[in-house]
Amino acid sequence: QVRIVESGGGLVQPGGSLRLSCAASGTAIILSMGWYRQAPGKQRELVASIDSGDNTNYADSVKGRFTISRDNAKKNTVYLQMNSLKPEDTAVYFCTANRLGVDTWGQGTQVTVSA
Repeated sequence: QVRIVESGGGLVQPGGSLRLSCAASGTAIILSMGWYRQAPGKQRELVASIDSGDNTNYADSVKGRFTISRDNAKKNTVYLQMNSLKPEDTAVYFCTANRLGVDTWGQGTQVTVSA
């Protein structure tokens, strides 16, 4: 059974940076993983994803500002580097991992961008 632990959220001023971490355990398979976010009153949306071949995909709203990457040593640990943060990036960020077609979700970490 895949388990996910997220970390790295917090409060940051506009223009600032944060790095989120997501560690998935319980499998030796390199997983496709991603970050989603959900703001109050809005639907959950994909932010960025990375597949088992390290191909990445980003929402248009974060391209050029956010980077998803995989740890070279711990293959099922991924990071989301968020730069030039905007108030509209405020949301709960969820990590997800896909193993053989089954998605596992983390509990989410709050990111608040505010002066």
